[in-house]
This record gives sequence, structure tokens and C-alpha cells, in this order.
Amino acid sequence: MNILILGATGRVGQKIVENALSDGHQVHALVRSPAQLEIKNEHLSIFQGNVVNEKDIRRAIDGCDMVISALSTDGGTALSDSIHHIITTMKEKGIKRIVAIGTARILQSRGEPDKLRYETSESRRSLTRAAKEHFNVYEALQSSGLDWTIVCPTYLPDGEAMGHYRVEKDFLPEGGKKNQCR
Repeated sequence: MNILILGATGRVGQKIVENALSDGHQVHALVRSPAQLEIKNEHLSIFQGNVVNEKDIRRAIDGCDMVISALSTDGGTALSDSIHHIITTMKEKGIKRIVAIGTARILQSRGEPDKLRYETSESRRSLTRAAKEHFNVYEALQSSGLDWTIVCPTYLPDGEAMGHYRVEKDFLPEGGKKNQCR
């Protein structure tokens, strides 16, 4: 499979690139600074550009079957601005599948079911800018007509994968403990 990976120079994005390559996929990575992606592999094509530039997305996505976004928030609106370019380009190219890394703060609150976790004390953070950016991506994908998944971890630790994880739709799974699942 040919996969476009966005956010490939970040901690999580680099792990996704490594895993995709080890699974035998052809990877395209759109990055602002190619020198920051230290992975070298004959199945990795690096495209210099910016996700807020639709032309750069078009160039990098050409020939891909799906998109994985490990984009983080930049203190501005790059995350929510780029998702519209990504969706438009995917539709034009006939690409239907996208997986994005989000945040558990955009999941439904168990204590206040009519609110999201970032809107309650459940998230234990006072700043909500990043969560709002990720929620904008969720709303855009929800109305896109694409086959999409947003993975919403509370934290992604370094280390070896343990091979199991918990899943629940729309809510943070109950009963989690530190280092129980990776």
C-alpha cells in the first residue's frame, strides 16, 4: 500500500513511518524540514513542503492509497486549516481512507455526557486551544464522506509496543492504568 504520512518528523510520526516501512508499505512523507526525518529507506519518498499549502499536499499525495495524519497543533490553526486541503485533495484523487492522531480530550465526557472532555474538569487542563484544533479536524472528517478514524490517546509513551490496547467508541476506555497498554 502507498501511504502519505503527515507529521512524519514528530515523535509519533516517525514511529508511524518506521512501522509502515517495516510492514512493507511505500511511504510518502510531506515535511517542512527533510533533514529532521533521519529515516533512510528505499521505500520512503520525502516531499518538502507545508500541509497548509494545498499544492504541496497534491504533490505528496499523488499515487497514495491512504493518508495517516500525525500532525500536532502548532500554536496556531495549521491543523484545522490543513484538514480542508487534505480532504479536498483526497476526494479529487479518489482516496477514501484517512487515519488521524487526535487527543482524548475530544472524546465524550462520562460525567457530563452532553460535553466533550476538554469542556469539563475531566481533562485536568485549563488550556483548550489544542483540543479545539483537534475537534475542528473531527468535525471536518465527520462531514467529509471519507472512511476515517481518529485515534485519541491520552498519552503515547516511548518504548516497545506491547501488542495490546483498549478501544471504545467516542469515550475514553474505563479502567486504564499507566503502562497497562501500549
